[in-house]
Amino acid sequence: MVIWLDRGDLRLGLVPELGGRLLSVRHRGVELLWRNENLLGDDLRGEYAPNSGRMGDWVNYGGDKTWPAPQGWSGPDEWAGPPDPVLDSGPYAAVVDGHTVTMTSAPDPRTGLRFTRAITILDDGYELRLRAENTSGRRIRWALWNVTQLPGGRSVTAGLRRPGVVALVAGTGTPEYIVDGERLVVPAQDVVGKLGVPGTAGWVSYGALTLSFAVDPAGEYPDQGSPLEIWLEHPLPEPLAELGNLDPPARIVELEVLGPLTTLEPGEGTELSIRAEVREDDVCPSPSEA
Repeated sequence: MVIWLDRGDLRLGLVPELGGRLLSVRHRGVELLWRNENLLGDDLRGEYAPNSGRMGDWVNYGGDKTWPAPQGWSGPDEWAGPPDPVLDSGPYAAVVDGHTVTMTSAPDPRTGLRFTRAITILDDGYELRLRAENTSGRRIRWALWNVTQLPGGRSVTAGLRRPGVVALVAGTGTPEYIVDGERLVVPAQDVVGKLGVPGTAGWVSYGALTLSFAVDPAGEYPDQGSPLEIWLEHPLPEPLAELGNLDPPARIVELEVLGPLTTLEPGEGTELSIRAEVREDDVCPSPSEA
């Protein structure tokens, strides 16, 4: 099932059966998100199936999705994905209420979590309201981690409230970046790697899209305290063995927003909200300059 939301110049396409993904954000007919065109057509229809295995086995459909953090493969307190057959690629139940679609995953026995993704289309963008609930009978500790994939080839700009950028993953190298006062700029480049931004001011822009989110100054965040992470990838001659045989399908930029690590007793939950604003121009100012 594909669900379309239309409002003004915007059109959102959602596929609940595919990990509750937002797979299309079109502004005046122009697609903003990256989507794997070898797997899905413009109508977002294709073969949907839960996917598991090593990172090299991951079927990357693209779009916007939510994962648990921290990521890792050393124990049960780390999420060993993607792939993931429940939270990333399993079917979500969907309810449509006007301009809002709420999608809910099945309970995941590995993490103990059930995800809810509520997406509301607005006149100038959309809002994501995310929730992770402990459906297990044990105490668990996780953070919400939202990943938005966009076609590569442009610079990423993010606000800084204080100095703080860290190298997190160097698949083929560490992404180069520039700090210009209260702005971080990550130029377009062919590299497979990730930066963390512990000093984020709570906004990041790419092309016509700006994501805004709250940062808890007292919160404990994964990945060296990073509420924002920026991942770059590009096609390679062969898969990266050191990253589980990851085989990038295209030039892709990921804007990754994280909530704080939260200890959850059975039945408790944690939430994260992200405001996505779509602009006419390709260089997005910070929300305070709007």
